[in-house]
Amino acid sequence: MRIIWFRVRAALVARRSDAGMSTSEYAMGTIAACAFAAVLYKVVTSEVVATALQSTIGKALDVPF
Repeated sequence: MRIIWFRVRAALVARRSDAGMSTSEYAMGTIAACAFAAVLYKVVTSEVVATALQSTIGKALDVPF
């Protein structure tokens, strides 16, 4: 009886496992990554971020040693 249960359990586990993502999952992941990159690019190239970076760098360079 124990051997039969082991074989049934092994068959059920084998049916549930996936080897990897499907093509549609890769496509959705790629689209999400591109959208995130576009938003990040817009944020980094915005005037507010550029001003903040210039201010931070300017303060760091004006520190007396």
